[in-house]
Amino acid sequence: MSKSSYKWIWKWHFIGGLVSFPVVLILALTGIIYLFKDQYEQPRYSHIKTVAVGTERLSYQKQWQIAQEQWAKQVKAMVLPDEANEATEFVSGRFSRKSSLFVNPYSGKVTGQLAVKDSDMFKVRKLHGELLTGSAGTKIVELVGSWLIVLILSGLVLFFPRKSNDWIKLFRIRFRSSRQVLYRDLHMVGGFWFSIVLLLILAGGMPWTDVWGAGFKWVQKQTGTGHPPSWQGQELSSKIDGDAVTLDEVAAYIKSKHLPGEVTITLPQSPDGIFSVHNIYHQDQSQQIAIHIDQYSGQEIASLQWSDVGLLMRGRMWAMAFHQGQFGMWNWILVLVTAAGLLALSSAAVASFFLRKRPNSWMVPRKDSYHVGLGFYLLILGMGIFLPLFGLSVIAILMVELINRLARGLRKAALTPN
Repeated sequence: MSKSSYKWIWKWHFIGGLVSFPVVLILALTGIIYLFKDQYEQPRYSHIKTVAVGTERLSYQKQWQIAQEQWAKQVKAMVLPDEANEATEFVSGRFSRKSSLFVNPYSGKVTGQLAVKDSDMFKVRKLHGELLTGSAGTKIVELVGSWLIVLILSGLVLFFPRKSNDWIKLFRIRFRSSRQVLYRDLHMVGGFWFSIVLLLILAGGMPWTDVWGAGFKWVQKQTGTGHPPSWQGQELSSKIDGDAVTLDEVAAYIKSKHLPGEVTITLPQSPDGIFSVHNIYHQDQSQQIAIHIDQYSGQEIASLQWSDVGLLMRGRMWAMAFHQGQFGMWNWILVLVTAAGLLALSSAAVASFFLRKRPNSWMVPRKDSYHVGLGFYLLILGMGIFLPLFGLSVIAILMVELINRLARGLRKAALTPN
């Protein structure tokens, strides 16, 4: 790498890191809080989700009827309970519009309702994903996420040892040196060792973004690497013939399959509708399946395995689950430690900067020459295409740079004697 290219990378690593820091701080803090979602919500909602075990259970069909009578919302699905003391959960809507009504399977009484958008953790997630400002906030988060990817890669380039005796830098934190040097070492060493996990976490967050996420979905559609059309069963229908089977018969059949994880039965919404069954099992996503059942014959119309799902969708779901620490305790701890590490190494960089900063100066590294190698421009072009908002920000930065150079040239010309 040329000296000029190295200075350019250092300059924009410096500026990008400083400008991104406030949002990175919010993302790291809210990410850490959201990791404790289950621990926070379980005791708060246990009086709704947990019931005393009785002597005789009502049928699922009867509970479905109760949910339809007691709820103004349209009942779309039922979550198959695992334990005897669980209230039966009926669901309406999806994602942020999801609401749940819980029925005591012994008494038939409604124990309560929960709406995702009314929960505290939903507000934390909205702050994490869009800074509570809607689409504009989502794009700011995407821009900062894109720059974080670039900052990690550029930091590796800047910090990676170039001489045999430089390898000690990967392990050395000079605790006995000045605070400025200590914080700089914490930033550089921490950034190096957290880099791979940070990139994986960022990869899991990008599918939720507006621009990059929409582009990724477009590629999935064009390449046929998303969910197969029949995964949700929207194009399938039942053959109307006599009386429909009961929800209990469907539940008994599904229980015989011994599906791991949370099992949801989507309920027929029309005379020719179907029962659709999906299980969510993050620990081993290969065991996730989709089963579609005729509501009259009770026979399977279609059954799909995880291997039937396209490669990009499988990769996307893996990365998103990893992002949320859903693969088990090891994953949860790794993401928690990495988020805390991001908070620490980012704060260390800013602390090092202010300890070194001279009064009345932002100390932005100077690099006025544009004589860098073709490979450098191709790399920036490639990153700009892959991360569109990063590319747009680079164009804006270059325009500001050119305007500043032009202004300096005009001032210099005005001060030069004729």
